[in-house]
Amino acid sequence: MLCKKKLEIKTKIMQTLKHYYLVALILLFFGCNVSPKPIDYGNDGCNFCKMTIVDKVHAAEIVTKKGKVYKFDATECMINFMNDFETSEIKLYLSNNFTQPEKLIDATKATFLISENIPSPMGAYLSAFNNKVEAEKTQKENGGVLYTWSQLLTYLNTN
Repeated sequence: MLCKKKLEIKTKIMQTLKHYYLVALILLFFGCNVSPKPIDYGNDGCNFCKMTIVDKVHAAEIVTKKGKVYKFDATECMINFMNDFETSEIKLYLSNNFTQPEKLIDATKATFLISENIPSPMGAYLSAFNNKVEAEKTQKENGGVLYTWSQLLTYLNTN
């Protein structure tokens, strides 16, 4: 009788442990979600310059491979932040799309415009566009120079 009771207790413990393992796996799976997070304009602070993010056109974001999100008030802050960060840990580089404020786009595939007629929060006059056609249209209206992501990094790191 005592052995049967011990076996029942052992079985219940094993079932309970299985449930804990399942819950832990679910938390691990959902807790490491690598995706952008919405920017809370007027409340979130820039991880580089520490200013409050208010500009809905020029904000940016980095998401690491572990899912940590860093938010910036401008793409130029994101690029400056990268100089002191292990970039091999970065999964996503995101910038707000100039023509669709608050919409984050893949900065590595964006076209960038530096135009002194379009101020950005940190004074680099830098705006991101989802595609080259949108960027060229804005360039015709405001002047400036277009850059790809790699061209922009080279330009900003040499000036």
